[in-house]
Amino acid sequence: MPDARDEQQLQRAFTAAHLYYIQNRTMEAVAHELATSRSTVSRLLALARSAGIVDIRITSPREAPAQLEARLSEVYDIRAFVVPVAGDLSEEERQERVAIAAAHTLNDMIGPGMTVGVAWGSTVAALSRHLVPRHAPDTVFVQLNGSGNTRAAGLVYATEILHRFGAAYGGAVEQFPVPAFFDDPATRLAMWRERSTRRILDLQARMDLVVFSVGSAGAPVPSHVYSGGYLEAADIEALRRDRVVGDVATVFFRADGSSEGIALNERATGPRLADLRRVQTRMCVVSGVSKLASLRGALAAGLVTDLVIDEVAARSLDPDSAE
Repeated sequence: MPDARDEQQLQRAFTAAHLYYIQNRTMEAVAHELATSRSTVSRLLALARSAGIVDIRITSPREAPAQLEARLSEVYDIRAFVVPVAGDLSEEERQERVAIAAAHTLNDMIGPGMTVGVAWGSTVAALSRHLVPRHAPDTVFVQLNGSGNTRAAGLVYATEILHRFGAAYGGAVEQFPVPAFFDDPATRLAMWRERSTRRILDLQARMDLVVFSVGSAGAPVPSHVYSGGYLEAADIEALRRDRVVGDVATVFFRADGSSEGIALNERATGPRLADLRRVQTRMCVVSGVSKLASLRGALAAGLVTDLVIDEVAARSLDPDSAE
């Protein structure tokens, strides 16, 4: 809980933001009214933005992005949010810009009492660093899939992501302390009967919202499942034979969205695609054209209801685009 000094500072930030953004006062006028300096007003406005007191929304003056969002929404039966980015950005910079936009979009989706599933990965990790703080009482954030492998427990990586969500929204976090993949499908079946595991699975069955990206082996910013020691050479070869194009929460699928007969899925700890489809809101965050094959597979599987994507990748995804 914030102490009295923090509350007082937040109240000053609120007053400064109201004077500047709502009453259209200049920085000098705000500083004069609050009997402080311009630099202090600037810091108060920054605090108001970081604390979620100020929610800045930008509407493009161009028709093209809005038309692109409308086309993607119509073609794929989703809500599309296209993030304008320069074409010469590095893949890392592009991912960061999309993550920032996704964090603001997510803020409109999360409400009190919701159960939110979170899939770990490089894109969701970037998103978690830009979450806009807002109190959402009784919210629970549950890990979608295990994070351990034969080289590391993976707990620190997944824990950091989950706890950023919990801290931003004042919610509880529930980890899933199992490996990403079991060695034997029979082990998974046995673990799924354990009461401690069933508690997490029952939470996942009540999810109102899931947040994820799509995994892709060939992305310039490698998906963590491919770069973090989770897959052996034999696993990679098996995925190639099964014509896999990507994954969501370490559950793999083909270009047509099918997942049946993919051997590695029998050992995976992520939710089955049919279970994901039962969640009302499924937010997917993607940056870069290198993930388009995986994204198309996820769309074909019906895994996405809301898509946040950079403009360059969105134009490649649009079947009507001339580019």
